[in-house]
Amino acid sequence: MPRGERRYLCDWRKVEAAVAGFPASLDLARVRRQRRQGMIAILKRFMVIHELAPADCAEVLSRASVGRLACCRMNQPYVVPVSIVYDPRQVCLFSFSMIGKKVEWMRANPSVCVEVEDLDDRFNWTTIVIFGRYDEISDAPEQRDQRDRALHLFSERSQWWLPGAARLPSLEHNAAVVYRINIDQMTGRRTTRSQDT
Repeated sequence: MPRGERRYLCDWRKVEAAVAGFPASLDLARVRRQRRQGMIAILKRFMVIHELAPADCAEVLSRASVGRLACCRMNQPYVVPVSIVYDPRQVCLFSFSMIGKKVEWMRANPSVCVEVEDLDDRFNWTTIVIFGRYDEISDAPEQRDQRDRALHLFSERSQWWLPGAARLPSLEHNAAVVYRINIDQMTGRRTTRSQDT
């Protein structure tokens, strides 16, 4: 760092301290820590975050129709919204897509993460994070039961084909893929307003 920049940073800290009403010799890192702790205390007065039990996570997933799928290829992450339906019998998510980037990436690396949220406002929300594995369901006769189960669950939702059947012209192939995410682990959190307010 050039010498002039160091001097500018030092001068800026003095200005920041003066504007905040503190003497320039005051430890600003300590002041920032105290402010941060004060904000955390304020947030705790208004909002409490609870860990969800697996049954609560499953209940949220049973109502969800869209999740955010994260996959990774060659150290590059990719996140995209997908239509989902939860199957409590098999403890998995079913989805489908036109063949494109996410399907190609999941074929190369089947480890995925899915985030589902139920958001009222910034103080009232529920979020579920799922770690799992991509499993493509083919047209093969031995996978017919899986495919029928997925289609049955999809058909219980109105406009279940969106956004999965939407495609960008000339950027994706014409074939559709039905797949499931086998859930290895899921966690959930829910906020509530504090009883003190």
